Amino acid sequence: MDLTGLMIFLAIGAVAGWLAGNLMKGGGFGLLVNILVGIVGAVIGGFVFGLLGITTTGLIGSIVTATAGAALLLFIVDIIKK
Repeated sequence: MDLTGLMIFLAIGAVAGWLAGNLMKGGGFGLLVNILVGIVGAVIGGFVFGLLGITTTGLIGSIVTATAGAALLLFIVDIIKK
């Protein structure tokens, strides 16, 4: 992965983490945590979408997949915390 690809990957993670934070908690968590939540969410979202037979392409598809996975991650973490 070159530097441009890495920057796009981190930007998608940050956007997805921020969107999921707004959807699930009402606010973001800061840049670094948003990136981490978005990256882990992308992995979870890709796995879940794959199980469901849903394929996404392009930038918007990547953001949707990562956001859905990040929201699922935050939902699970919220359940565990309670």
